[in-house]
Amino acid sequence: MRLLIDTDTAGDDCFSLLVAAAQPDTKIEAVTICNGNIGFEQQIENALKTLEVAGLGGQVPVYPGCPKPLLREHVNAAYVFGPDGMSDARFPRTRQRPEPRHAVDAMIELIMANPGEITLIAQAPLTNIAVAVAMEPRIAGALKHLWIMGGTDNGVGNVTPAAEYNFYVDPEAAAIVFAAGFDISLVTWTLSLAASMMGEADLAEVAAMRTAKSDFFTTVNATSAAFSRDHYGHGGTVHPDALTSACALVPGIVTESADCLVQIEIASTLTRAYSSVSSPRVPKQEVADPALGKAKEANARVIKAVDAATFRRCLKDALR
Repeated sequence: MRLLIDTDTAGDDCFSLLVAAAQPDTKIEAVTICNGNIGFEQQIENALKTLEVAGLGGQVPVYPGCPKPLLREHVNAAYVFGPDGMSDARFPRTRQRPEPRHAVDAMIELIMANPGEITLIAQAPLTNIAVAVAMEPRIAGALKHLWIMGGTDNGVGNVTPAAEYNFYVDPEAAAIVFAAGFDISLVTWTLSLAASMMGEADLAEVAAMRTAKSDFFTTVNATSAAFSRDHYGHGGTVHPDALTSACALVPGIVTESADCLVQIEIASTLTRAYSSVSSPRVPKQEVADPALGKAKEANARVIKAVDAATFRRCLKDALR
């Protein structure tokens, strides 16, 4: 598989890159950086460091993209990952440097030059992809598949009760992407809470491996583990981005999915970035209220269930 990864590299974003790098017959063609978890320039450095740890230093170009959301003020998540997104590890600067070209231009060129061949994993706010499809709408049809980590499946968010972080940061971008005609699979925060947890025993197992990758994982994950202990009463950590990579790349992990209409709320303050996911349990809207008219057709495959044990094994294997 030929892969493009769009990331706001911090914490689990790094582990997602390691999962992707470990898969056979998968080539990471490029990494693009979007505004998100921490300071934009640090996200670039974190991506470069992670590629180095993965054994891909100097082999995968890293393109800086949009440093701010389309319309909103940026909201970071340093309280979960540390100010540098790496639990203040203070890793030395890598020899590889980012490319001078803008990520959106690189994204468009790669996709349009290879129609039907590139799979894109989006594990950041969707600003880069929204700008790319606005500049070149044909990429929606030329991209092989778009995997998105974001939103909730009508569940509880991690910024507000209504919203997950990636969509909350740039809801306008998310709305553009879901309306653009991409072939989408969505891995939600709802699923991540149910299936991407690495418990304390799992984290201890990783720490005991004492490989370069497992040591990197343990170091980078430390602030997230401390956040879990302080806020949730346990030392386990949730890995939505790594789960998304695994769903995209590892056969057999996805066990249930459904084609749904996914729409993103952009107008309301209380429900900013709420992802409305259609459900067969809800009456047809034109029956419930004829004034609403007929709903739009499904625009995404929503991943409903995964083999969590296989995911944990996949992540551990990537760290050996």
